Amino acid sequence: MKATIAVLSGDGIGPEVTAEALKILKALAERHGHDWQFPAAPVGAIAIDRTGEPLPKATLDLARGADAILFGAIGDPRFADPSHKVRPEQAILGLRRELGLYTNLRPVVTYPAIYDASPLKPELLDGVDIMVVRELTGGIYFGAKTRTADSASDLCSYTRPEIERIVHLGAKLALARRGKLTSVDKANVLDTSRLWRAIVDEVMAAHYPTVTVEHTYVDAAAMHLLRRPADFDVVITENMFGDILTDEASMLPGSLGLCPSASLGAGRLGLYEPIHGSAPDIAGRGVANPYATILSAAMLLRHSLGLETEARSIEAAVAGALGDGVRTADLRPRGAAASTVEAGNAVLARL
Repeated sequence: MKATIAVLSGDGIGPEVTAEALKILKALAERHGHDWQFPAAPVGAIAIDRTGEPLPKATLDLARGADAILFGAIGDPRFADPSHKVRPEQAILGLRRELGLYTNLRPVVTYPAIYDASPLKPELLDGVDIMVVRELTGGIYFGAKTRTADSASDLCSYTRPEIERIVHLGAKLALARRGKLTSVDKANVLDTSRLWRAIVDEVMAAHYPTVTVEHTYVDAAAMHLLRRPADFDVVITENMFGDILTDEASMLPGSLGLCPSASLGAGRLGLYEPIHGSAPDIAGRGVANPYATILSAAMLLRHSLGLETEARSIEAAVAGALGDGVRTADLRPRGAAASTVEAGNAVLARL
């Protein structure tokens, strides 16, 4: 198979973890006879340094022409002040908007060998396998904003088509999994959530009558993710709720460094990235956890290239490395830890 995979490694630990995912992808391409190209371009703070823009036109053009995008991380302490007119984070928002990436898939899976890395009791972690479907281009993040010296506002708005496409995707995923869909909202307070809930009920009744549907307020969902996480199958929710809940859910496996993501649109092009940030405090030290980026590469193979066998081989290799005790520092707060490269090599060896 021929494919172009754009590599936007970004800032901080982004280049380090992306390098390990690339190592795995290149090994699989050689083993299975695929012809994959990996052109790279700057994005985020490094792009601002070079061009003055977080998402240069050349980077956007590369992303548009690719079959998939492997993304590292963006962010730099120099731009921590949110009043900066140009910030690295604008790049990822721009990519989502320009490429029509309206859905974010965030799987949360626990690994028995590292239950001790999670703050939850081991008995709560058995069987946890959650797929969060987060709406990505609507809601309060993209609504109209106002600001004066004494007041500010952020508009949260959703339309029927924006909600319907998330419900359809979530329901199809549920049909292929355990047949349960949990819709998270705040319908006791927000009109956008009332619309969300009504459309969920309409779509599910008309098209997916065999899927079990549960409505949960976002505050209750936050509690139940810690109290009964194994009860969740597919979770659909709006942009901000999904952003917050998936960071909380990352503590189930034990670290943000274990959680991949896929940002998808109507076609096969997708952007694949770990849910963690650029972690400038550990950048360049070779201690970052590459597993989430490697697992994001598995999602890339599954959703953009349709290579389920190769995707599963990566996921099994990561599970094998963790099962054999190859832990990076975030998973081993005490004692010797594997470096970024050692963790990547452990996955490569187990392919």
